[in-house]
Amino acid sequence: MPHWQEPGSVYFITWRCREGMFLAPEERRITMEALRYWDGKKWNVYAAVVLPDHVHILAQPLKKAETGCFGLAEILHSIKRFSAQKINQDRGAPGSLWQDERYDRIVRDEAEFLEKWQYIRNNPLKAGLTLYAEDYPWLYEKTD
Repeated sequence: MPHWQEPGSVYFITWRCREGMFLAPEERRITMEALRYWDGKKWNVYAAVVLPDHVHILAQPLKKAETGCFGLAEILHSIKRFSAQKINQDRGAPGSLWQDERYDRIVRDEAEFLEKWQYIRNNPLKAGLTLYAEDYPWLYEKTD
């Protein structure tokens, strides 16, 4: 199914590891660094969390100098490719790390924006990975 992209929109994005694959702590750090690399360059990341088997992001692609916005597919492909190559190199094992498909949804208003932010923030707690969201090392929340 094609993904709808509306210039200027904020997106709630989720992608998963391949079936049976899980990210170790260092691999979550690599993934977080990869997704934050383009923050302020190709998109604004408002909140993100990397869990053992999936990633959630609340972000807005930035406008290109020419016309339109940077594409979600382009940004996500870059993040997934870089993180998979680095993780596979560290593991000494080739192969697919991430599922090809992703879920993305245009955030329609401020209430939904806050709901998705809270969902991202609370995800590590719901998964039993931490007692306090702010203690989870692979949670990012933009504060400015």
